[in-house]
Amino acid sequence: MNVLEQLNKAMAYIEKHLEGDIDIGRAAQIACCSEYHFRRMFSFLAGMSLGEYIRNRRLAVAASVLSTTDAKVIDVALRFGYESPDAFSKAFQAMHGITPMQAKKGAATRAFLPMIFHLSIKGGYKMDVRIVEKSAFQIIGASGRIPLIYHGKNSHTAEVWKKLKQEDLLVLMEYSTMEPKGILNVYTNYEDKATEGTTVDMFVGIAADKALDERLMKRFDVLPVAASLWAVFTSVGAFPAAAQETWARIADTWFPSSEYEMTGGPEMTWYESYDFGRPDFKTEIWIPIKKNDAL
Repeated sequence: MNVLEQLNKAMAYIEKHLEGDIDIGRAAQIACCSEYHFRRMFSFLAGMSLGEYIRNRRLAVAASVLSTTDAKVIDVALRFGYESPDAFSKAFQAMHGITPMQAKKGAATRAFLPMIFHLSIKGGYKMDVRIVEKSAFQIIGASGRIPLIYHGKNSHTAEVWKKLKQEDLLVLMEYSTMEPKGILNVYTNYEDKATEGTTVDMFVGIAADKALDERLMKRFDVLPVAASLWAVFTSVGAFPAAAQETWARIADTWFPSSEYEMTGGPEMTWYESYDFGRPDFKTEIWIPIKKNDAL
């Protein structure tokens, strides 16, 4: 199966139904994956959410209709899914910088072209990945809500780390008896994974298959993690650039060409050491996966 071909067929389906109801489940079926995986894969590849893409395409086509036909604004608003002219006008102006009536009079609007995915070969490289099966466990530590930063260091992670005192870290390390061992960064409940600046829950803690005693548990936040297969990717290089590049390759190369898709569960990052200045800094990225039944 040609994954990119199926993905582009799904995009053609969306394009064909811009003026009506778009069944995202049907688009995902065409792309041979679940709706969840289709949305996540689109966000990774396109750099925006699927909803944002559809909204922009509808507003771009609406602008063309207004400038080339005698259609009324209210009719165009309804054609493209807006319940009122006011809601349509507000969205239209946010994208194009002018009102729908100005567009009808010939004022310039902004283009937003249909998206087509293609494979860009940038040079051969290997991805160090292994598949691990794990029973249910818990992440035990401290948590906080932080903004997503995809390029460069994220200073907000330090605020979560500061919630754990030195004695807390010593206690947690004592209970770190399962892989991946040591203190982890764990990310879950993304607001919008495709958009920098949106937020995510971050946990700093250990993976444990046994609960701490009740007295200790009251000191920490706990995140249950379901049993799953995990894809474990190894990154070696300058921090954080090497790890961030690995995340990008996972999204735009490994998942589209593999037989797996994400489960939506928490994603974990393990560091070999805390000497972040090393040129050969080693990171492991753990992502929960399942077989893609649509393939």
